Amino acid sequence: MNIPGVLVAAGALIMLALGTAHLVFTFFGPKLLPRDPSLIEHMKAVSPVITRETTIWRAWIGFNATHSYSAMLFGLVWGYLGLAWPELLFGSAFLSGLGLVTLLAYIPLGRLYFFSLPFRGILLANALYVSGLVLAHT
Repeated sequence: MNIPGVLVAAGALIMLALGTAHLVFTFFGPKLLPRDPSLIEHMKAVSPVITRETTIWRAWIGFNATHSYSAMLFGLVWGYLGLAWPELLFGSAFLSGLGLVTLLAYIPLGRLYFFSLPFRGILLANALYVSGLVLAHT
């Protein structure tokens, strides 16, 4: 068993789980809806300055979905690399660095714009990923 690869995959799995939960919450149930129902109606009636071809509501749904997709894609790709191709992942400064930069970029976003549960998940995913990288290179 490749422990560094398993650590990277574990961090990736956290991101996959966060992204999947976010996608489900985007399209099903009230978890990502504003607490004020009148705000939803206003968001559906107003377009952003950049275009009149969409509404703030449609953009909100689209941004949430694509945000989910990016976390899910990270989880799937780096989880796969960690488990099936650890020598490729750890042998490539580009792949291991891209994964690190991507995860690190989630930290300030999570701190500034998310709530505590996803932020702690992002921190744990980072810790697992970095641990895998350190172990692979020692």
